[in-house]
Amino acid sequence: MAKIILTQEVAGLGSAGDVVEVRNGFARNYLVPQGYAVNWTRGGESQVAQIKQAREARELKSVEEAQTLKQQLEGALVKIAVKSGAEGRLFGSVRTADVAEAVEAQGLGKIDKRKVVFPEQIKTIGTHEATVRLHEDVTATLKLQVIAKR
Repeated sequence: MAKIILTQEVAGLGSAGDVVEVRNGFARNYLVPQGYAVNWTRGGESQVAQIKQAREARELKSVEEAQTLKQQLEGALVKIAVKSGAEGRLFGSVRTADVAEAVEAQGLGKIDKRKVVFPEQIKTIGTHEATVRLHEDVTATLKLQVIAKR
């Protein structure tokens, strides 16, 4: 097991500044190269304090922004045009990046594709739902209208 310091929020693992233990391969091959974490050292403890302090400063104003964005997103129907077959089945499925791009294209705000979660894969045309984690305490439910691209 490797002890690491998260530099960004990682779903299912923790927030920036958290010290966590993960498997060696996960830390060495994914988290550290992608910039999500740094290896833990004794000198890194001061780095943890700085990261947490910066996170707390950002969170104070980001909670209000997240609440505002949540109201905008939940009050809208996000339309996503995708290629589909004759019976309404998609060629592939709707990706989280598609949702993030559609939200931004409709002028509803900017969301991170890594924060979008589908209850199940979207492989048909119609109305679906997705959740977006805007903040630790704020989660919005999106209504998606998947339509055939012409």
